[in-house]
Amino acid sequence: MKHNFSSFARRACATLAAGGMAVLSGCSSSAPLFLPDGRATTLVQCPAGSDLCSQQATASCGGAFDVVRQSTESGTLNLIYACRAK
Repeated sequence: MKHNFSSFARRACATLAAGGMAVLSGCSSSAPLFLPDGRATTLVQCPAGSDLCSQQATASCGGAFDVVRQSTESGTLNLIYACRAK
């Protein structure tokens, strides 16, 4: 039963994220979503007001990245980004 709920939760989270709704913290294990140009997106969360999310995205991409969406909720910055082509 636990496996079925987990599978359902992953599908529900992917559907919500694809629909443009806020990404839920329980969705962190879902597969990355892709932009129309084929680039994978990544979600990072950090304390609002800090630049930790940007630092993490820069490190992960090895440089420049594009912000796909960002929001702040309950003191947490949610940043969805995609690395720029090299």
